[in-house]
Amino acid sequence: METSAPHLEVLIDAQRIAARVQDIARQIREDIGEEEVVLIAILKGSFPFVADLARSLDGDVKVDFMQTSSYGRGWNSSGNVHILRDHDIDIAGRNVVVVEDIVDTGLTLTALRELLQSRNPKTLSVAAILDKKSARTHEVKVEYIGFEIPNVFVVGYGLDHAERYRNLPYVAVLHQSP
Repeated sequence: METSAPHLEVLIDAQRIAARVQDIARQIREDIGEEEVVLIAILKGSFPFVADLARSLDGDVKVDFMQTSSYGRGWNSSGNVHILRDHDIDIAGRNVVVVEDIVDTGLTLTALRELLQSRNPKTLSVAAILDKKSARTHEVKVEYIGFEIPNVFVVGYGLDHAERYRNLPYVAVLHQSP
């Protein structure tokens, strides 16, 4: 029996993403003012978002990276958060914005907020291009949300399935093969 390959259904096109990133950058500047902003991108999925956001922010912007893992190669979160790479910039006394691709269960972000808050930033906020509130198992604050999406598996704009689809300029629903 032949199985069909997964197929993609565009959920948010590239133009809507670009416009929303500009809006988020304006909101961050309104909240923080002209002070330096440290963007901490959570790899790998947030790389397009942090690049677009950094270019959209006026003023002094620093970019650093952390890498976590909770999915592995599967379709569902494993329930465990592992820090694979920590940031390098000292964030004490600085305005920090954690840049996430997607917030779903809230587990990873809860662990990250706690860790980063212990490092005494002046301010700590979160920008996520996607928010999947219906999948939330941990209450977590997200100050800047690009788009709220339904509880579906999405790829594109940095999000992947088994390291595929990150390069897509849009967000799409990945439908499993039957």
